[in-house]
Amino acid sequence: MPEPYQQIIETLATKKRVLVTTHVRPDGDALGSSAALVLGMKQKGVDADVLLLSHLPRKYSFIYDDAGVRHIDVEAGFPPEFSLDAYDAVVVVDTGTWSQLPGLKERVEQFRKPKIVIDHHLTQQDWADIKLVDTSAGACAEMIEELLERWGVRLDAAMATALFVGIVADTGWFMFSNTRPVTLRRAARLMEAGVDTDRVYQLLYQNERAERIALHTRGLAGMELLDNGRIAVMRIRKSDFAAARAHINDTENLINLPLQIRSVEVSVLLSEPMDAGPVRVSLRSKGQVDVARFAEQFGGGGHARAAGLKFETSIDEAHDKVVSALLARTTSTTSTSTTTPSPPRA
Repeated sequence: MPEPYQQIIETLATKKRVLVTTHVRPDGDALGSSAALVLGMKQKGVDADVLLLSHLPRKYSFIYDDAGVRHIDVEAGFPPEFSLDAYDAVVVVDTGTWSQLPGLKERVEQFRKPKIVIDHHLTQQDWADIKLVDTSAGACAEMIEELLERWGVRLDAAMATALFVGIVADTGWFMFSNTRPVTLRRAARLMEAGVDTDRVYQLLYQNERAERIALHTRGLAGMELLDNGRIAVMRIRKSDFAAARAHINDTENLINLPLQIRSVEVSVLLSEPMDAGPVRVSLRSKGQVDVARFAEQFGGGGHARAAGLKFETSIDEAHDKVVSALLARTTSTTSTSTTTPSPPRA
């Protein structure tokens, strides 16, 4: 049997129309990966649409707008005329778990054509016919770039920009620990294909709404520092969204700000739903705590240093559960480290 990259290429090459989707509340990697894959397939004569389970964030809309990527927005619900039967295959990028694909599980399970997952997260569920998972990849976009390269797709500026956004979004513009030498080599190749890095940087990091900054200010103002400053916890309530006139997407990157504090090892952000829905919990770590494994005990998951989970409870109940479990986890880690010293970093 061919290895996964070749399996995916051979499968997609025979299709007329493919649906690409990604996780709810898509970030730069999810949107960049999906857009680049659609553009690559179209170059190979395969028609494709993107299904978005949440509204396209304004911050990343240029990825789709620049290339004219066609997308279906179902945040308000699936229209009656929508049917997977119109497609010859379904590709899910940047996630492999049903919890990140609300409203799709029953539809996809009944889909009798190829189901493909391309992802780089640790937490996975086995439901796809073809699964390509590389947890060493800094971003799913790295994997999409390699897939398109193996397929013989010619990179143009729009495709390269989508992939570049995916990579820099998940690597913190190459500052996070998931940045590998191959990450930089791939980014250089994308720049050679026409990425305007100055424009991308301005659109991603110098293009914020005042409401977003106001929301971050409220989150930081209420931040708790626990366990001698090792754990930072923030809560964003409905009242905060209303006061700042902000949206759930405006919480992006707030989770990373407490990590600037020297003592903080884990950052936690709890977001109360603006309407109906679960409390969302985001987790970030400097490496001392594997937050993906921590999140799994509550049905969540992600990466060792970036993960998330949901609670069908009040935000205060979710806070108490997460904080209690984290305090127990960090206390246990401290106790273990006193008896079994960690090896020095290379």
